[in-house]
Amino acid sequence: MIGALTRRRALAITPFAFAGIVALTSRKGPAPAPAEDVTVVPFDDTGNAQAPVKKRTIVRSDAEWKKVLTSQQFYVTRRENTDTPYTGTYYDLHERGIFRCVCCGTAVFHSNAKFDSGTGWPSFWAPVAKENVGTRRDTSMLMDRIEVHCALCLGHLGHLFDDGPAPTGLRYCINESSLRFWRL
Repeated sequence: MIGALTRRRALAITPFAFAGIVALTSRKGPAPAPAEDVTVVPFDDTGNAQAPVKKRTIVRSDAEWKKVLTSQQFYVTRRENTDTPYTGTYYDLHERGIFRCVCCGTAVFHSNAKFDSGTGWPSFWAPVAKENVGTRRDTSMLMDRIEVHCALCLGHLGHLFDDGPAPTGLRYCINESSLRFWRL
């Protein structure tokens, strides 16, 4: 049965669940950044890229974000936490579509760049448009990683690793709670 919680899978995710509990109780999240202009590439509902546009980054208070996000979405995207692997459905989703930021709707990944990384998180070898995602160094949880965020609202999406498939060799390991899937 695909997606069943086997004993092996339960043992594999236990450390991540523990780390998530520690992270939820200890992280305060970043201070809101001041609004600035960024260029993003909009995608229409049929998946076609539009001309790049300059927009002001979306800045909201925690109270405002909590009104539009579930508690899990808030803690992942606004507090930079991580979903437990194999708990969602997107890691095993094989339909054609666009993955959008759950906070602001910016297109961030396309299903044609998605691959099965075996990690339990949705993984992509490239963003839908390089302008739509940003990266920065993340040294939280005693690790040195590259954090991936939405360029428009700075919502935490996941992390970037260099162990992905061709053509880029990259693996954008993304939290399901930070995404909304739009079927094409």
